[in-house]
Amino acid sequence: MKAFTKSLLTSVCLLLTPPVLAAHRTPSTASRARPGIAVASMMPVDHYARRCQGQSPQRGTHVQGTLLWGTKQTWDPEQQADEQRSVLTVIDSDVLRVAPVGVSGVRLEEGRLTALPDASRGIVGTVLQGTDSEGNPVEVAICAAEPTDDPSVEWYRIEAWNPMAQEWENPCQGDRLVPVPRALPVGGTWDSSGAHWNAPGKLTLACETGVISKCAAWGYKPWAERDGKSLADLHQACTRMARADYCGNGQSHTLDGTVVDAYDSFGLQSRVMQATASWDPALASFEAAWAPDGATCLARTRYGQSLESILRECPGRFHKGPPVDFGGEDRCSVQRDDVSPEMVLLRNRSYDGR
Repeated sequence: MKAFTKSLLTSVCLLLTPPVLAAHRTPSTASRARPGIAVASMMPVDHYARRCQGQSPQRGTHVQGTLLWGTKQTWDPEQQADEQRSVLTVIDSDVLRVAPVGVSGVRLEEGRLTALPDASRGIVGTVLQGTDSEGNPVEVAICAAEPTDDPSVEWYRIEAWNPMAQEWENPCQGDRLVPVPRALPVGGTWDSSGAHWNAPGKLTLACETGVISKCAAWGYKPWAERDGKSLADLHQACTRMARADYCGNGQSHTLDGTVVDAYDSFGLQSRVMQATASWDPALASFEAAWAPDGATCLARTRYGQSLESILRECPGRFHKGPPVDFGGEDRCSVQRDDVSPEMVLLRNRSYDGR
């Protein structure tokens, strides 16, 4: 199957009933939960009682777009959107604000969350401590868990406390295909430049409309291996490619809904040679080669932006030189000096958007 024309992994949509929770008031700083004790903030208990009231299972197909986390950029509808901002960027799995009795923490196992110390317990109803892109604290509730055919993957219905509206709200940015997105837990964090960082106890709840979760769903699961090699760097290269982040600075150069053909050095995805309802290879041409920190070689931009403008955006990163030939008519003349051929993990073709 081709990555950008496929729907996400089929999932069994189970809306689980939240367990009975216990909560009590604590000092103003978050503390670690202990077995049998759920930790709350100084907000009234009914603040937590109001969570997870509007969740219902929904599924949909997905297309490539500009969002990294897939979250809303801001809670303020009057504020101008900025794709490098997010109302939720990172979760601290060691700090629980509220938890089901007997759950002292959560642990990330591949692409799903399990309870500590007893993995057989459910985590639905747990309120986790998160952070937004500005460093502000965000409370995030797990409202439902939806297993899939892949035992390593579980999707979650989540809500975050919106301090402006004083309500629980899905932090994921919906679109016409996925009006109520779910979230996939992925290890580590991403900053506003699109760089991935591993940090103990930190994870990302990546929404369906963002490229972090999409790249995992397209087969580039960062926790998986292929022939003994980790797919983590390939997943990261995919996030750069999907957003056309040529300079590796977090700035996308694409539009939502763009269809792209991606093929990799691991043999997971090969180039599409036959026309389909959503893709005509005869109308596409080579765009770029990709590494985890952005493009390594550019033939053109996705929507007709001049190559000179990319050179100006990240001065010293690229230079023009003799064409690099990857075979199969994949050639580019704007290239980097600081990467070796084995660092090219992914290539893509797209329609010329001019």
